[in-house]
Amino acid sequence: MLPEIDFFYPEQGLSTAAPEGFSPEMVPPVVLPLDEQGWKDGSAAPPQMPAQFEHLRAAHIFTPASKQVLFLPGGTDTPALVLTGLGEQPGAAEWRQAGAYAGAEILQKKYPWVQFDLALLSTGNTVQQLEWLVEGYLRALYRFDKYQSAPDKKLPHRITIVISGVAARELAAVKRRMERCLLITRGETLARDLVNEPSNVKTPEFLARTAWEQGGAVGIKTTIYGQKALEQLGFGAMLAVAQGSICEPRLIVMEYQGTTAKTAPIALVGKAVTFDSGGISLKPSEGMEQMKMDMAGGAAVLATLVTAARLQLAVNLVAVIPAVENMPSARAQRPGDVIRSLGGKTVEVVNTDAEGRLILADALTWAGRKNPRAVIDIATLTGACIVALGHHTAAVLGTDSALVQDLIGAGEQCGEHLWQLPLRAEYATQIESTVADVKNSGGRPAGTITAAAFLQHFAPDCPWAHVDIAGTAWAEKAAPGQPEGGTGFGVRLLLEYLRQLESNAGD
Repeated sequence: MLPEIDFFYPEQGLSTAAPEGFSPEMVPPVVLPLDEQGWKDGSAAPPQMPAQFEHLRAAHIFTPASKQVLFLPGGTDTPALVLTGLGEQPGAAEWRQAGAYAGAEILQKKYPWVQFDLALLSTGNTVQQLEWLVEGYLRALYRFDKYQSAPDKKLPHRITIVISGVAARELAAVKRRMERCLLITRGETLARDLVNEPSNVKTPEFLARTAWEQGGAVGIKTTIYGQKALEQLGFGAMLAVAQGSICEPRLIVMEYQGTTAKTAPIALVGKAVTFDSGGISLKPSEGMEQMKMDMAGGAAVLATLVTAARLQLAVNLVAVIPAVENMPSARAQRPGDVIRSLGGKTVEVVNTDAEGRLILADALTWAGRKNPRAVIDIATLTGACIVALGHHTAAVLGTDSALVQDLIGAGEQCGEHLWQLPLRAEYATQIESTVADVKNSGGRPAGTITAAAFLQHFAPDCPWAHVDIAGTAWAEKAAPGQPEGGTGFGVRLLLEYLRQLESNAGD
């Protein structure tokens, strides 16, 4: 559960009162982010405790390097401090990281309440810095422990923003930023929860029901297509992937109208393989338990639509989420099968573990029938993407350079980084088939690019971009702000892109 955020004003100062129901020593600590300059010249010292601050500097107990954090207990008249390092020239990433490290420290100390004082931030755009700091802090609060018999006791959590050193005209902006920060984190949390959900629970039907409930709660039109409807409509590629499982597929379509109906929507397409065994082309057993995350693209798209509605973004959106389970069985598709996609093109299946691009092929065709002005698909698509870019950057490819650059720019702004890979015609020769229009795998060389080249055959005739989040959707090792498991990557990226789109439309 996300915390409440309230505000103290300058004449009130920092709170030295414990939350109701807690012992006096639970006075809410203050997060103090420190860069090298503020530490060296002492300008970052809180006015209530200059002597204590000077002692810390003289004793070299703490350095303001990034990833450094120090908890200082408070007294009867002073709150505890959580010093968190920003490094030499902090940007957005360093501020978010500092918030995450502070959050991890406060959780460990089991404090239910924390304070951020705008007057203690560095000079510059303090409202923006506060947003980055709180964003990182909120991420550190996330836990997925619903299936633990004795999870850690969750304390009620509260954030107080001390409004000092800010002009009165900026107060409304601070509140708007904090509200937006909470709503976006709420959407990211939804995506993380869905990715972390075990696949014996998270079937295509479960995902469809979640979309229906979440969409209905915010007024989004949601349509679910089941097995029979998909057969009648001709979703041949999606059905071929699903035929090996006892769990029937679902196509989830969500439509959000934030502006006039005559404005063409942005289409978001998210891969949602609720468990990927590889099918007949079975994956190695080691690490296969992580394949519950192969629907992270669909989770990001679902959460983006719901959050866009909560933020009341002035854009029109349509989400297309093909949800299937990929399993080996007596009725599963085989390597060598030829299937017919929704758009009529035939596909030679040379690898049943290249299934994500098959369901996306039909979903892209369906999205094109909504007459979008642009299409963005997001998917945990290729292991080759992890080899190329690791776990910190996602790949982006597409047919429209402006759309690709807009996405890259949005990623830089929100901290979800993208790197463009080439989509030249030469790569398409790797997916040529002698028995069908195209084959679903081009082999190991340039695997991320040839997967995108395959999708390009089915992309609508409008600006299209493909985002491969295979390396960024899941964290194998825990870190401050990121427990092991689903990261929610893509939610912030898509929302930032849409926010910028909305802003440009108003210019």
